Amino acid sequence: MSDKKLKKQLGLYDVFAICTGAMFSSGFFLLPGIAAAQTGESVYLAYLASGILIIPAMLSVAELSTAMPKSGGTYYFLDRSLGPMVGTIGGLGSWVALMFKSSFALIGMGAYLALFVDVSFTMLALILTLIFGFLNIFGAKETTLLQRILVTVLVLIMGVFIIQGVSAVGLNFSITNSEDGFFSNSLHGFISTIGLVFVSYAGLTKVTSVAEEVENPDRNIPLGMILSLATASLIYVAGVYVMQQILTPQEFYSSLTPVADAGAKFMSWLPGSGGVLLIVVAAVAAFASTGNAGIMSASRYPFAMSRDKLMSPRFSDIGKQGTPYYAIIVTVVCMILILLIFDVEAVAKLASAFQLLLFGLMCFAVIVMRESNIKGYQPGFKSPFYPWVQIVGMLISVWLVAEMGILAVSLTGFIVVMCVAWFMYYTKGQISRRGAIFHVHERLGKRRYEDLEHELLNVLNEKSSGEHLSYKETIARSVIIDVDHSLNNVDDLLDEASEIFAGRLKIEKKKLFNELSQSYNVRFNKLGSKAICSYHSMEQIKTPELVVFRIKQAFNLNIEGIESDVYMYAILLVPKEEEGLDIRLVGHLAEIVQSSGFQNRWLQSGNKKELRECLLTEGHFIHLKVKDSQLLRAFTGKAIRDISLPGTSLITIIYRGKELIIPHGNTIISGEDEFLMVGDPEDIKELMRN
Repeated sequence: MSDKKLKKQLGLYDVFAICTGAMFSSGFFLLPGIAAAQTGESVYLAYLASGILIIPAMLSVAELSTAMPKSGGTYYFLDRSLGPMVGTIGGLGSWVALMFKSSFALIGMGAYLALFVDVSFTMLALILTLIFGFLNIFGAKETTLLQRILVTVLVLIMGVFIIQGVSAVGLNFSITNSEDGFFSNSLHGFISTIGLVFVSYAGLTKVTSVAEEVENPDRNIPLGMILSLATASLIYVAGVYVMQQILTPQEFYSSLTPVADAGAKFMSWLPGSGGVLLIVVAAVAAFASTGNAGIMSASRYPFAMSRDKLMSPRFSDIGKQGTPYYAIIVTVVCMILILLIFDVEAVAKLASAFQLLLFGLMCFAVIVMRESNIKGYQPGFKSPFYPWVQIVGMLISVWLVAEMGILAVSLTGFIVVMCVAWFMYYTKGQISRRGAIFHVHERLGKRRYEDLEHELLNVLNEKSSGEHLSYKETIARSVIIDVDHSLNNVDDLLDEASEIFAGRLKIEKKKLFNELSQSYNVRFNKLGSKAICSYHSMEQIKTPELVVFRIKQAFNLNIEGIESDVYMYAILLVPKEEEGLDIRLVGHLAEIVQSSGFQNRWLQSGNKKELRECLLTEGHFIHLKVKDSQLLRAFTGKAIRDISLPGTSLITIIYRGKELIIPHGNTIISGEDEFLMVGDPEDIKELMRN
């Protein structure tokens, strides 16, 4: 079993392709005629209204995804906000619902292909499930390459369909007789139709299940979702408008292939039945993209739950291709059983009510996370008009579920009960993790789960990979002090740190001491058990400064809720204008402190050099003597600003005899120097080779 972290290899267009592909299948190629039979000519407005109504859920999910870009999406958000039981409902329920939806999409694809191949569409769906499963195991990048191709083909063909169709019918938005035309079934029929077609947009948020694999999630996830919703809304509204104008009411209402039927009437510029063939290609691409994205997204739910000990550890196995192969295999096997046993279409439609319930829960999750005031909750994208957007999103969810009828509500309830039963059976009450909801209310705050703050700091650390170099440079320049009997209380530590900072920053010691003593017990984070870091932002400094104390005897920091036997206390100063840098650096430090065996290494280190190495990630630093390195020997006698080092590597400390030097651009390199150098692992390896 390899590393449990998935590779970040998905870009903006991958996010767009996954979102868009997950939305297009039966919602466009099958549903419009059925929906039009309920509301008449206003059907395209029902699609427009549905696209608007999903915006609160999209904004909420985008915020959660940029704050917690972890595999499992819906599961992870609900688990960390509302607790593991609700997370289990979200994870298992989403896995089951998405497998049914993906199976239904592949049946639709098989039905279209069966027009050209003399094989039953169920058999074709089984073959396609195996093919897409294999591609998903082979690699996320390869899977999304196929997804990009399918979505590009789909959007281009639909673009041709819409342009050609609008040219043929023109734009006519006049409202005809409400009894027989525009609102054929009154306003109530129109509202019911909105609920019916809303599920066409449900796939928009499925990309969150692969958020851990997205590069620059703060930008790519919200932007990809917004672009996808805009594209899907345009195609849905304009495409359905063209169908409604081209086909007679009788043709439209009874058609299960309305796109192909409409295209056959006006795409006559293509020879023979080329217009219909083009639409079939688009339909196949749409169903294929939904099935492919569905397998990819669905498999990440058991993978994420396995990492949290809510499912077998086998589900978190990652193969050589960097994908959760076991979770993908089980997902594919389950889909094959679904195709062979169930009435997939009926169950897939009923399971849509469960998806709507999750939208409401995720809107609530944003409120919980915001009100928890957890320092590690740092979304790169914040939902506007908070909390009104989330309140509206929850109300929309309740309303639409109610519109779907008693059978859909009953199935949703059944899924919830089965998920709770699994949680009670599998965990047997041994899960101590709690959600951020315990941080919200003062009474519940007594049971708040402190490790959630540590975990979110680690998530922040993974997300802000661009800050790694800043962290390594800060650690390399840090001052590490062993606490002895001359330092008896927290004021002594603050005084010692103030003197060090004053010498480096040329700021009056008294001013620094006042700043530290006034806020050290307010602005702090637990890095782990018995390790604390207080952080302060100041206008007068340009680069982060850090002092770390190693404490071997019982020591009371006089901070409420903190143990009296801390073994490490860090004080961090950061520039005030670099907003969020303090939390990001604390996040990096927390990840190191929480690594296995850190406390023992820290307490047993024999000198300051070893202590500093404890705070750096293995593979990201190296000690090199100038005389032992062919590359560095060539720099003897030169100023640091005049030399060129591999990649991002930096000289952060120079050991010159008994002297420790913080290098600057005009520092001259001596042949007797020893450097502490930091950089990316590839750059460190190149330095070692030289």
